[in-house]
Amino acid sequence: MSLAAAGALLGLLLGVGLVTIAVRSPRARRIRYADRVDPYLRDTPSPSRLLDERERRQHRGAGRAPTPLAAVEALARPFLDDAARRLDRFLGGRAGLTRRLTQAGGRTSVEEFRAGQVIWAAAGGLLGALVLVLRAVTGLGPPPAVGVALIVAGVAGGVVAREWRLTRAIREREDRMLMEFPTVAELLALAVTAGESPVGALERVARLTHGELGHELRLALADARAGATLVQALEGIATRTTLASLARFVDGMAVAIERGTPLADVLRAQAVDVREAGRRQLLEAGGRKEIAMMVPVVFLVLPTTVIFAFYPALVSFTFFAQ
Repeated sequence: MSLAAAGALLGLLLGVGLVTIAVRSPRARRIRYADRVDPYLRDTPSPSRLLDERERRQHRGAGRAPTPLAAVEALARPFLDDAARRLDRFLGGRAGLTRRLTQAGGRTSVEEFRAGQVIWAAAGGLLGALVLVLRAVTGLGPPPAVGVALIVAGVAGGVVAREWRLTRAIREREDRMLMEFPTVAELLALAVTAGESPVGALERVARLTHGELGHELRLALADARAGATLVQALEGIATRTTLASLARFVDGMAVAIERGTPLADVLRAQAVDVREAGRRQLLEAGGRKEIAMMVPVVFLVLPTTVIFAFYPALVSFTFFAQ
């Protein structure tokens, strides 16, 4: 086979592949009548979406127009899912990861997180592969063995970086919850003092607030509507976070509801305790920042001042010595 025939064959295969991708992409593929009727003819009823906010968000996003990369995403999805399953079996710790994802807000499933780790690992491997490409093109760079080690390190670094990003997301979310907590506690105390029942106060505050703590209150109310007691639903908030102050707040509310003690006083006391804890954290952070501010003063400002003070005298001594 000549080179011209081989080139024509490769061009034909490439053209057929591109046409197949363009025709089978969601933007170009027409929706069949059977696909439109199928959801109404299924035997299994669709589950209720009242208790799952993530599914509501998915349904809200289902009507969006497909992106130009939708076909590439559809082609890569099976390979990505398979790699995510293999990574999940290799790393293990599915129960701990589920708990951490719940602490981060529960907006990402384990499969989605593992898929994200695969993507981050692939990006890290590509960064390491760039070194080998640079060596192959220019002849500069480390030896091939070092380049392979960089690829492996990039893959492992991508996996670890995604874990670190999850830890940081958990910390940022809990910091926002701590900032919202005193206001939410005082709103609950105000609602209870005005004559609302505990459930009514929670519903009112959950409807008025839109932060992370309000999201947790809505989840607790959803658990209560699903059949759990109010105490069990509130204890679920403590299990989904690692905040000691929020756990004390939930325990105080549970004891007040079970024993009939004045709930408004408990809520106000909890709000005062959280504000004091926040004030102590600010003072501690200020002390750490004060120490950190000494670094540029000692290593940048002070040497510059010394140079400006002694340089003219040094120039004068040099001039007279000559």
